[in-house]
Amino acid sequence: MIVLGIESSCDETAAAIVNDKKQILGQSLATSLEEHKIYGGVVPEIAARCHLDHIDEVIEDALKKANLRPQDIDAVAATSGPGLIGGVVIGVMAAKALALALNKPFIAVNHLEGHALVTRLGSDVEYPYLLLLVSGGHCQILIVKGVGDYTRLGTTIDDAAGEAFDKVSKMLGLGYPGGPIIEKMAELGDASRFVLPRPLYNSGDLNLSFSGLKTAVRKIIESYAEDGNIEHAIMRKRDIADICAGFQTAVADCLLHKLEKAVVLFKAEYPDAKDLVVAGGVAANNYLRGRMQELAEKSGLEFSAPPLKFCTDNGVMIAWAGLERLQKGLTDNLDFKPRPRWPLDELAPAAPGAGGVKA
Repeated sequence: MIVLGIESSCDETAAAIVNDKKQILGQSLATSLEEHKIYGGVVPEIAARCHLDHIDEVIEDALKKANLRPQDIDAVAATSGPGLIGGVVIGVMAAKALALALNKPFIAVNHLEGHALVTRLGSDVEYPYLLLLVSGGHCQILIVKGVGDYTRLGTTIDDAAGEAFDKVSKMLGLGYPGGPIIEKMAELGDASRFVLPRPLYNSGDLNLSFSGLKTAVRKIIESYAEDGNIEHAIMRKRDIADICAGFQTAVADCLLHKLEKAVVLFKAEYPDAKDLVVAGGVAANNYLRGRMQELAEKSGLEFSAPPLKFCTDNGVMIAWAGLERLQKGLTDNLDFKPRPRWPLDELAPAAPGAGGVKA
């Protein structure tokens, strides 16, 4: 089986082709990151226009790199939600047009399922596994029992971890995206210098919160301005590095504390399961990976994460999720409606053969 996957949920326009031998045959990506930097975040209208400008060329480029003709693929998959709806619609319409023209199945992929499953492409991770899905828009602890089969143990009640990284970076005047910048600055800093909260640390559940932590950082920055205006704060590089280190450590502490509790629940329900996985854009953070590796070793689990280049949004993860769904006979009709919101734990396996090409 060969599947073409299209990703357009945020600021990356991507396409990739994978097969059932776990081979990446071709991939292409165009980013609108530079267009958004001056705004400190993604502007949906700009992102949608960039997707429209690049969608055809990235699909053609992926096919060219795979040395394949369009008719050689067996199905077309596309991110169909959640995400910025303008971009999602563009990717879905391109995929539907291809599927109809080629008389091939169309597969509507949940963007989060793409993140959740991509680790399996390059490893021997088996169902079920415990997953920390942590990105700019989402932060969840899940048991992945199979394709379309998820149990959510905890989630953020406000900001996602990646969103908090971006906002703290903007407050510090470091730029966008915030995750890589803060991680680099944190390497130079003293994480113990500033006292920062660990929200919901003792809440008794597995939910997370980062809004209060973000606010605490803001108050520290304001203390460096005579008038309390964050834009007038005068800070040394050392001050900024220490804030970054303290913030990154606080985020990781919150995640690992709840994840440790999740491991206990997971092992009690699935004593033979062996994998702890992290995925999503924040999974590229090496400090977090190191902390999760330590937890896995202590818990008798094997830690797994996608290669760094497949942590952020990409076409490979959508193609692979599409292929896993195709193998289960899970396809979709061409009247499928893109969804700006699509909770992963509400995604249920459809009856085999329920979809297919339908005008």
